[in-house]
Amino acid sequence: MSASLADQLDLLIRARTPILWIRSLEEDRVETLLEQVAQRLGSRPLLRWDFVAGLRGAPNRDGEAARQPMAALDLLTALPPEPGAILLLKDFHRYGDDAGICRRLRNLAIELRRLPHTLVISAPEWMLPRELEDTVTLLELPLPDAEEIGALLRAIAEATGRPMPSDVLASLTAACHGLSAQRVRQLAARALARRGGLGEEDLAEVLEEKRQAIARSELLEYCPSEATPADIGGLERLKHWLEQRHRAFGEEARAYGLPLPRGVLLVGPQGTGKSLTAKAIAHSWGMPLLRLDVGRLFAGLVGASEARTREMIQRAEAMAPCVLWIDEIDKGFGLGSGDSRSDGGTSQRVLASVLTWMAEKTSAVFVVATANAVERLPAELLRKGRFDEIFLLELPDAEERRTILDLQLRRRRPQHTLPLEVLVGRTEGFSGAELEQTVIEAMHLAFGEGRDLAEADLIAAASQVVPLSRTAREQLEALRQWASSGRARPASAPRIASPGV
Repeated sequence: MSASLADQLDLLIRARTPILWIRSLEEDRVETLLEQVAQRLGSRPLLRWDFVAGLRGAPNRDGEAARQPMAALDLLTALPPEPGAILLLKDFHRYGDDAGICRRLRNLAIELRRLPHTLVISAPEWMLPRELEDTVTLLELPLPDAEEIGALLRAIAEATGRPMPSDVLASLTAACHGLSAQRVRQLAARALARRGGLGEEDLAEVLEEKRQAIARSELLEYCPSEATPADIGGLERLKHWLEQRHRAFGEEARAYGLPLPRGVLLVGPQGTGKSLTAKAIAHSWGMPLLRLDVGRLFAGLVGASEARTREMIQRAEAMAPCVLWIDEIDKGFGLGSGDSRSDGGTSQRVLASVLTWMAEKTSAVFVVATANAVERLPAELLRKGRFDEIFLLELPDAEERRTILDLQLRRRRPQHTLPLEVLVGRTEGFSGAELEQTVIEAMHLAFGEGRDLAEADLIAAASQVVPLSRTAREQLEALRQWASSGRARPASAPRIASPGV
């Protein structure tokens, strides 16, 4: 259990903070934390109440106030003032909208300033009424840390008479990072039922448990990927930078004094490989790839979007080390994507929460954000400290087009020997996605005539494509002007600009 949280709770209780809200789904851990603090404060009695069972923990009063939320609030004031008690109310957030309950909580907050008792409410989420915002003090109970998970796994293994080797314990502890204590116990119970002990064989099941947790949330999408940097034509400067950042995740980098990498923002025209790069990063680094559609964060109820944002962050950190891919961030958080006046400021608060997390996070979550319309991005998103670097992915030059065409052909025709010189010249201004579609269209032409693919098919297919560089010339030029002012680094090696592109 976090010592700092216990210290904070200890201080708040001694300072006679009347009403505390501990935000957590894990009631068992909340009770354990309160038991520890109660002992530290001189063996204060810890009472518990829930709607079904009523009061528990008070001699001769078990079951009192069952199904009576209002009566539960009167329990503390009926106790003798010494030595001071702690009352834990479970699921009490469900009654916060009741006018009588709300008024009684405000009165109780005043009464408890004269009494050494403390009211604690355990709830995963609670839309506090405005009048209770200054009355209730919020504490976050984070998911179990490595020390707590390791102690739990060690205790389970020793209870079975089959203690784990230290290296296996370390691996399992790291794999379980981000899971609740209850989930860890369930995984351990299944392993014991299956094999009678805990071991490296459980690592795959832990990962599957995390994947299911992501799927249940409906906020993040788990994206399996087989892409590698070798599948990306060009972008050599970006690839080199990513290789350096990958090394910075190791313990050697921590000993050297380097912080964990934060992330990278990839800007550029459509079809230049931004999404493929995100997939390649995750696969080559051996990390799960989580895709965030920003639109999923926004919900209709007031305050729900902020709650979904907190859940998204917690889910991402639960999968750490991982890559969090924020696709088309300009559409979700860009200027004009939401009117803060019409949505009550929700979009601005969600953006502020995400930006604060990105700037202050200490978890191994590498954020890869992609954007097409950089002019729509708010200035605070582009400020140093949010991302380690911003890269511009340009349209490929002649050498990069040759590489991309060869990659696309070899993916479908591993032994191809087609000449590409003419095709490279005919595809000036094509994006990587347009080059891929050129190859596919050429194969359709050949397949439709029942013969093998030829150079003429590729040239014919290229002539049918109107590239983005022609239809969106002004937007591309504006993007280049923006990047040339030093706001972004080029992802590719220096090139000579092609006229008319």
